[in-house]
Amino acid sequence: MRLLAALSGSLEKMLADEITLAERSVTTSVRESAEGLKSELRAQVTAAGLGVRLANTWRSRVYPQGRPSISAAGMVWSNAPTIVRAFDEGPVIRSKDGFWLAIPLPAAGKGRRGKKLNPGEWERLHGQRLRFVYRRGRPSLLVADNQRARGGKRGGFALASGKAIAAGRVATVAIFLLVPQVHLRKRLNIDPAGKRWIDALPYRVSRLMEAGDRA
Repeated sequence: MRLLAALSGSLEKMLADEITLAERSVTTSVRESAEGLKSELRAQVTAAGLGVRLANTWRSRVYPQGRPSISAAGMVWSNAPTIVRAFDEGPVIRSKDGFWLAIPLPAAGKGRRGKKLNPGEWERLHGQRLRFVYRRGRPSLLVADNQRARGGKRGGFALASGKAIAAGRVATVAIFLLVPQVHLRKRLNIDPAGKRWIDALPYRVSRLMEAGDRA
């Protein structure tokens, strides 16, 4: 009886050790995979020229938090899902009102904090109405008349003075390009990256289990 009890206790310890090893192996593998996928997606964003700020919106987390589990699960997500989805799918973007998309040209300048301006904001900022110019077979324009080049670091254009207008020292400047739609080029490949890390997960778990058994 004592021998059976000793064998039973030894077996229970072996099983407990195996369960502990499995919990640690699964949790570590899930964490490594989640971190690896996050890093790959961040690298995709920066390689596509979309900036570090958008890249850093990718986050990862492992559940349950704070303890190993054989049922561990990882989650990778972006805090800017709409932007990321657009560059992943490459959609056709149309104006909300069904008319034109106004694409700011360099002469449009920037608003506060470097924000791009739309035509209404530009007119309010400059106190001047833009003029529509139709071009057959080419994108139409919104232009600003009676402009003069602005000197200094600020550069760009500004409404000319009455004296400059009378002297004819002015120009008409294209401010916005008008197009019916824009096809956003696909720059990211999110799903294939996720599939690669998921497919490699069983191998990672098995490798850690084997390493633990040999230890």
